[in-house]
Amino acid sequence: MAIERETVQAPGAPAAIGPYSHAVRAGELLFCSGQVPLDPSTGEIVGATAAEQARQCLQNLSAVCDAAGSSLARAVRMTVY
Repeated sequence: MAIERETVQAPGAPAAIGPYSHAVRAGELLFCSGQVPLDPSTGEIVGATAAEQARQCLQNLSAVCDAAGSSLARAVRMTVY
């Protein structure tokens, strides 16, 4: 039984740089691409500290989840580098 896959583009997150989408929904699962600390409206890096940049990455990731009809509260696993 094949699971349908659907790509997700999030208008509230910075545009994907390269040949990938913000996320892919496969059945009930959502696989999100990594996010960088860019301000979606300016394309500029946000924050001078690691904490500020991590916060922006999570805000961008939250926008991706919102676009897919989900939220970070439903995350099962997350890796921060």
